[in-house]
Amino acid sequence: MPRKHQFRCPNCGAYGERTYYNQLTKTECHSCDYLMITYTKTGQVVEAHAPGIYFEADEN
Repeated sequence: MPRKHQFRCPNCGAYGERTYYNQLTKTECHSCDYLMITYTKTGQVVEAHAPGIYFEADEN
């Protein structure tokens, strides 16, 4: 059975939920649609979505 705990969203500051599965950790906030899924052991990102956080690639 997955373990869950509450956390503050790094995107909007509202309370979100972090769920630990056997090999994956899912971090999500329903207020701003933040989502990050990582491998629990390595921290490698499997999927991520964070509206409002923009990244500008260097065009050089």
